Amino acid sequence: MERDAEATRRRLIAAGRAEFAAHGLNGSRVDRIAAAARSNKAQIYHYFGNKAGLFDAVWNELVEQIVTGVQVDVDDLPGFAAGLSDLYAEYPDIPRIITWQRLERGDALNELGVAEVRSRSAAIAAAQARGLVSDRFEPEVLFALLVHLAMLWAAANPEVLAVVGLADRERRRETVRRIAAALAE
Repeated sequence: MERDAEATRRRLIAAGRAEFAAHGLNGSRVDRIAAAARSNKAQIYHYFGNKAGLFDAVWNELVEQIVTGVQVDVDDLPGFAAGLSDLYAEYPDIPRIITWQRLERGDALNELGVAEVRSRSAAIAAAQARGLVSDRFEPEVLFALLVHLAMLWAAANPEVLAVVGLADRERRRETVRRIAAALAE
């Protein structure tokens, strides 16, 4: 029975992730999530308390996916930004949910996310102290710039993308890498 409960919970999170990526928290509907998960609305409330609780569960998993998916190597900050850009390209729902979270749940902080930003910023600070990374920017600001640079293509409006004309994923990745190198040098 426990395995079925966990399978139901996993299906609800997967369905919630798709629904939230498409519609955000406020535009999502629990009946669509339940149907996509081959479950029912009562299960959403049972496992997550409410729709916002499901969104938080999706957000927590997404943060963990990012943290475990792309490690910071202070000897290769451009590689970190390019790797994060790759993750966003491979999973286009991630930037969409990040945007929805910022718009609709911006005050709800993920503890792992905050701890990772602090830890990664501290690693950059240590590299700056050793002269390995430019100190033009405070370490936290440099980390923020790299993170947001990685989301450049996912966040750009269609008009900018049409003019820039970089539809090729590898060229986009290399552009992120070059800009990150300019920031870190």
